[in-house]
Amino acid sequence: MTTTPYRKNCLIVDDEIELANATKEYFELFGVTCDVVADSQSCLGALEENQYDVLLLDINLQEESGFKLCKTIRERWNMPILFISARQSDEDVLVALNIGGDDYIKKPYTLSILLAKVKAVLKRVELTENNLTSNNTEERQATDRCTKGNDGLRLEEATLKAYIDGREVPLKAKEFKLLKCLYDNKNTIVKKETLFDMVWGDAYFSDGTLNVHIRKLREKLEENPNEPKLIKTIWGTGYILELK
Repeated sequence: MTTTPYRKNCLIVDDEIELANATKEYFELFGVTCDVVADSQSCLGALEENQYDVLLLDINLQEESGFKLCKTIRERWNMPILFISARQSDEDVLVALNIGGDDYIKKPYTLSILLAKVKAVLKRVELTENNLTSNNTEERQATDRCTKGNDGLRLEEATLKAYIDGREVPLKAKEFKLLKCLYDNKNTIVKKETLFDMVWGDAYFSDGTLNVHIRKLREKLEENPNEPKLIKTIWGTGYILELK
């Protein structure tokens, strides 16, 4: 007889046990259920046995880096991963986001701000699940829609692919959502705050997260990502998708 995995909101992976337990205690005061583990093997074991909506992952684990663990997790699981680390360099932030992290929170963190970020993620998870189960017919119709234009760019929601001048471009879910937001507002400047809100559901996400996803889109769509002709940066404001 198999047991049904229980579900908790958050799994904290951090070998600073006192800090992790303090975070867990604070979260649970506000209704966010948590488990705490200190190493990669315990993390993988917990993921095998249970369901979690979001993962908080430290980089400096004792026997294996959080970067390596994130890659392993991404081979099988797709829950949001928020890195929490005392490492401050921009290079670490970019690595974390490139290998599958959804955000990077630097230690020491403020518990109330970390809780707000986690709650924003949990809200998005809940909305996604509600959308998937609310009306299957409408969902299929929405999935089958394609966004087309006479500009050589087409977005196919069913497969999360873009087609640029007939060339197929597979995209990750966040990349597709970001490109669609820019496409829906093509030839118009879209503020960073609007993109954060529309794509990640949080107007206060870090710039690094957006920059990495924009760079990935340019690498996939542009002839020369270093001199973009489609997705252009409007410094201090946001981005614009320029199409004919």
